[in-house]
Amino acid sequence: MKLLRKTIAAAAALLATAAFAEVNIGVTLSLTGPASGLGIPVGNQFKLWPQTIAGEKVNLIILDDASDPGKGVNNARRFVTDDKVDMIFGGSITTVSAAIAPVASEAKTTQISIAPVGVPPEQERWVFRLPQGFTVMAFPIIEHMKKAGVKTVGFLGYTDAYGELWLKEFTAQGEKAGIKVVAVERFARSDTSVTPQALKLVSANPDAMLVVASGSGAAMPHKAIIERGFKGKVYQTHAAATPDLVRIGGKDVEGAFVVSGPAVVAEQLPDNHPSKKVAVDFVTNYEKAYGPGSRNQFAGHAYDAKIMLEKILPVALAKAKPGTPEFRAALRDAVETMGRTIFSHGVMLWTPTDHWGYTNETGVMLKVVDGKFVVEK
Repeated sequence: MKLLRKTIAAAAALLATAAFAEVNIGVTLSLTGPASGLGIPVGNQFKLWPQTIAGEKVNLIILDDASDPGKGVNNARRFVTDDKVDMIFGGSITTVSAAIAPVASEAKTTQISIAPVGVPPEQERWVFRLPQGFTVMAFPIIEHMKKAGVKTVGFLGYTDAYGELWLKEFTAQGEKAGIKVVAVERFARSDTSVTPQALKLVSANPDAMLVVASGSGAAMPHKAIIERGFKGKVYQTHAAATPDLVRIGGKDVEGAFVVSGPAVVAEQLPDNHPSKKVAVDFVTNYEKAYGPGSRNQFAGHAYDAKIMLEKILPVALAKAKPGTPEFRAALRDAVETMGRTIFSHGVMLWTPTDHWGYTNETGVMLKVVDGKFVVEK
């Protein structure tokens, strides 16, 4: 009987340890609101995750921030105070990611942003990005414009951080390449018309336009420019590389040039592209679950997040147990030092001095042809 009691006690202790070892991740996404076209595909990909990653039970606590930075902050505070999460994923738009960064930093909890976001130096230690950075993605656009003989550009972008960071980076790279931004207009994500802005830009008569918007919101300003008679080239950023652009934009976005990560054009990648195998795996499984043509670069970021966890969890678990400050710190260190890792969106190499990670080889220039994205040769 005494031996039985010891056996039962040992089994109970083992179960308690197993339960304690579960990894909890808080996820805040734009599942509703103007950026829902970005957040919903991410949530869809999370639904395809296995229950265990690297042999560990991973619990995703997914909350909707309604594309609202304030709600994103509330979600983040709940994650760190009530749920005691080991890591935060989100937001799915720049403004939400920027808003929750101070919460993550204060709680010393790693934030894996699903949107490109710039943060103050004191918050940078805890923030890593799954999307490509502005520098990396502006590079192929500038290179394409140089080859096309573009010298002047009109800019139409969001009033928020995503728009401003793109304007800053594109202007700087453009000046070095002899390309000048000659007109700048902005609009809010919630705006339903940009007619006045489009008229001003078209009257400036630039060689090309750069539209800086995301998801379904990228189609409206693009259509406005074309409807006002613009005949030059129109470029879009990687946040616009979604089916919504061509679905809503229709004939007006035909011929548009869109920079993207490799994930959405997996089959078109050359066989020697490092991301081809994982990108094909991503789109194959996603479209098996959600239908042909449903692939989405934002869903690809959630796919890549699993690859990241497969690599960092064993490293962090060797140092500490989930639910502790030590484990949260170990996760951060593991992300920063995980080394060269193949994602569906390119080759990631986070380092202590670079929490963006991708290189200039990452961006792929696409063209909308017959309602489909085609890799530019």
